[in-house]
This record gives sequence, structure tokens and C-alpha cells, in this order.
Amino acid sequence: MGVDSILSSPLGPPVCEKDAKALQFIEEMTINCDSVQENVLGEILSRNAETEYLKRFRLNGATDRESFKAKVPVVTYEDLQPEIERIANGDRSPILSSHPISEFLTSSGTSAGERKLMPTIHEELDRRQKLYSLLMPVMNLSVPDLDKGKGLYFLFVKAETKTPGGLVARPVLTSYYRSEHFKTRPYDPYNVYTSPNETILCADSFQSMYSQMLCGLLMRHEVLRVGAVFASGLLRAIRFLQLHWQQLALDIKTGTLNPKITYPEIRKCLKNILRPSPELSEFIMNECSGENWEGIIVRIWPNTKYLDVIVTGAMAQYIPTLDYYSNNLPKTCTMYASSECYFGLNLRPMCEPSEVSYTIMPNMAYFEFLPHDPSNPVHLSHDSPPRLVDLADVEVGKEYELVITTYAGLCRYRVGDILRVTKFYNSAPEFKFVRRKNVLLSIDADKTDESELQKAIDNASVLLREFNTSVVEYTSYGDTNTIPGHYVIYWELLVKDPFNSPSLEALDKCCLAMEESLNSVYRQGRVADNSIGPLEIRVVKNGTFEELMDYAISRGASINQYKVPRCVNFTPIMELLDSRVVSSHFSPGLPTWTPERRR
Repeated sequence: MGVDSILSSPLGPPVCEKDAKALQFIEEMTINCDSVQENVLGEILSRNAETEYLKRFRLNGATDRESFKAKVPVVTYEDLQPEIERIANGDRSPILSSHPISEFLTSSGTSAGERKLMPTIHEELDRRQKLYSLLMPVMNLSVPDLDKGKGLYFLFVKAETKTPGGLVARPVLTSYYRSEHFKTRPYDPYNVYTSPNETILCADSFQSMYSQMLCGLLMRHEVLRVGAVFASGLLRAIRFLQLHWQQLALDIKTGTLNPKITYPEIRKCLKNILRPSPELSEFIMNECSGENWEGIIVRIWPNTKYLDVIVTGAMAQYIPTLDYYSNNLPKTCTMYASSECYFGLNLRPMCEPSEVSYTIMPNMAYFEFLPHDPSNPVHLSHDSPPRLVDLADVEVGKEYELVITTYAGLCRYRVGDILRVTKFYNSAPEFKFVRRKNVLLSIDADKTDESELQKAIDNASVLLREFNTSVVEYTSYGDTNTIPGHYVIYWELLVKDPFNSPSLEALDKCCLAMEESLNSVYRQGRVADNSIGPLEIRVVKNGTFEELMDYAISRGASINQYKVPRCVNFTPIMELLDSRVVSSHFSPGLPTWTPERRR
């Protein structure tokens, strides 16, 4: 039932007073978008006025937009790296922020092969928690009775390390899950998980996944929604079930926990949950032992109303597989966030994935937008600063690159996300995520750009020299038909001595050499998270890339301007390439990776 009409919202009737207050907050923020932004910028500039970074630009205490835009430059991570490294190395003076930097959040984006370090302050946890608190009140408008059951969410902590100066460096979600905001969150009947905190906070990915899956199976009739952060993570959970259902069924039959689960906190909490259930065990064996896994999510968790996963951007490639396993359940994308900042939420979470738009909440940071036109790229310089557009002034239908100024001290920082304005809610724009700028390949959290891929090709090519062979052309794609997905690289080789062509072993080693050259996020996905499969090189016949050019020209491409695409996903091109493959090779081992950053 909705609450009293006094508390009603234009978004819909709230289910309780707590929801009504959350929806009212959304209304206030979006109606007053521009004034909220003006206040946010003033607050950030006022509190950070004495920082080394802002004093450099002689604002002299000014907190207005005009002074800020005229004097403070638009920057990238590389521009800020000297300051960030000083903080990481132990400099506690107010360099970027007047508040102490509490930790670094490691971005999935990389610089020189290593995760970027994003400084944050403790109060940012309050800001992130505020955005999280808006998600279920919006979802409750579309899906009734979510307080009658639980959510099966596969959530994980990742490896963390310390900088030379002693600050923790870890992914933003690991920071949140390990915070008191998450661990001691108040009970909310609309947001109850099947996974106990202990199973989420276990750093061993096998033990964490196994125990979370076991809890989900034990509570199969209580589950009303199934989710993970990314679509790839949910598919990884399904693959885990395919590999381990027999042991899980045995645990449920006997009421005893797999001895491979050694984490004491997990064993202690599951002792109160796990009881012998031969009927449930037999059900799981019957469902999982067959070849047909179509609809397995709704077969095992029959009351599931929707999947809660990100399926925008690079994750859209997983939609057909999710549909197969879930019998086309709705897929909700609820929020838009990054390591640098949490941005906003989807006010219509049950829409089709292709229709997802996010409303940026103006209280989270100060947002500016760099107009993006691929046919007329903007070349930024300190001599000719760009004209950025404010949040309330963007135009429907246009694309922009997101630029943020945060309470933690990032000023006019280019995030690298390309967004398209779809509409406005009140005076706040709604954005469709178009893509991550310059990203070529992505399977999970990894982001590989063209220069990284070229470097990896160059390093692997060194192994071909003893065979007097070189790579004359290449392209790539992210193969998500396998679980986990993996990078596929198509090579056309010039073999100068047919009697000394590269051996199969040498080409396998080329795969591993490429992986060793890729960034630390990719290597962590391969080694620690098992979220990316072994890299594959497919050698194609000589002349294949000429055929590729002929095909492009037949479709209207200019022969004078044609460039080989370094990443492909168009089905006819994939079919052409695969029909010319003469051999396939996989990485024979794992690349090196440790949580510590390379010095």
C-alpha cells in the first residue's frame, strides 16, 4: 500500500514513509539542479581554497563558476599523477584536498599498465551511501512486494594493498563492502541478501563464490531477484554452478560443509544455515545434471522477478546469454558510478537495456561536459581551454565527455566516459552511457585500448624473429560465448622461410607474451578473479585482411581513408575472419600478477 498522499511523488506512490522521503529528495535535487550544482562548486572551492593545487591557479578565494572556469584547467590522470604520487608516498600536506585523504580507490582504468589511484576522503562514503539509499525506493515503484523475500547477489571483495606512505589502495566496491556503512547497515526488509556478510568479505574468490551460491540454493524459494555488479559476474556464477553443483548438492544432502571452505567466519555462519535436505539436494541434481541449462535461473529460483546487473556499455554483449539462462527476465541497471565518483541512478530501472538512461544527481560532485564530436575532435591545450557545458545546460541528442570536480580534490578531471543526453527529468538531464573513450576490448572490469594492444602485439612479435616471421596485420574481439569470456586476436603472418615457420609452441607462447604485456586489471582478472579466460590467437590465411578491406569498400568505405579496424564485432566480418583461420592458439599459462603495484 502507498503511504498518505501528502508524501506521494511524481515518480509514483511510495510504499512506505522512508521511500517517500527518498523520492522527495530526488525531486528536490532534480528540480533545483543548477542551484544545487552552484552550491556544490562553491562548497568544494571554499573548503579546498588553501590546497596547494587550487592556490596554484590564483583563485584567491573565489568560489564562482566564472573564475573557476577561467583559471582552473581541464586535466587528465597523467596531469595529476605527480600530486597523487606524492600523497601515495606519504605527503600529508593539503595538496588536493583540505580533508585528509583516507585511502586510494583503484580504478579499472589504467595508466602505464597500472590501475589509476583515485584519492578519496572519508565523507565520500556518506555520499555513496546516500545514492545507494535511493535505489530501492525507485525500484519499489515498479516491482511490488520485494519485502517478501531476498536478493541473491554475488558480491566480492578484491585484493588490496598499501602505498609506500601507508594508505590503503583498493577498488571502490571493496572499500564500500569493508566499511561500517555496509557491515553495520540497518535492517531494511526491501533489501535483504541471501549472502551473509562473512561470505562477501572473504578474499578467497572460490570460498566466497561457493558459500554465496550455497546460501542462494538453500533459500531458493525466498529469492526474488538475482544480481551481481556486472553481467559478466552473474554469468561467472552460473558457470561456477555448472562446475560445482555435485559438491554443492552433497553438502545440502548431508548438511556438512565442503572441507575446501576453510575460512573460519564462513564455517561459523553457515553452521547456523546448513541443515540436511535430501529433497533439495535431489532437486539440484535433477536440474543441473542435464545438458539443457536454458532458463536455469528461473528453474532453480522460480520466484525471481528480475536480474539486477549492469548491461550497458561493454556489458551489453552479455544480454543474449543472460536471456538464455533466465528465460528473458527483465534486466535492471540501477546506478551509474566509477572509482572517481558516484554519479546517479536510473529512474526507470525496468526499461529495456537499450533504453537505459541515468539521471546524474547534482549533489554528488560538480559536473561539466565537454562536447564530443568524433568527426571534429577537440584538441585541448592550456592556451586554448575548451568551453565546457554545465549540467543543466546540456542539449538533448548531443554527446559529451564527462568532466568532474569532487570534494576529494579532483578538479575538472576528465573521466573518459562518453554520454548522450536522452531527455530531462525536471531540470536534470538523463544520459545514456555510450562508451568508455578509447577502450577497444573489455570482458569484465578490464579496459584495453589500442595502444596497449599494439604494445602487446609488438612484444609477442619478438618471439617470431627466430622464425624470420612477422605480424603483417591484426584485429581483435572480445569473445563472450565462452564463460569466462576471453580476448581473440586475429593475426596474418608473413613467413619469409616456409621451412622455418613458427612452431605451435612458439605461437602459444605468443599468447602468454601478449597477456604479460597487458595492464594489471586484465592480469588480475586472469590470475586472481578468474573473470577472463586465456587469450587466443587465430592465425588467418594470407590475403585475409585484403578481403576485409574489399568487403568494407563494397559497403561504401573510401579506399583512400580505409583503416583496418583493431576491434571487430560485426557478424559478417567475424564470419569472414573465422572462415580463413588456419590455426588457433591459447595462452599455456597465467601471466604474472600481484596486488602490489609495479615500481
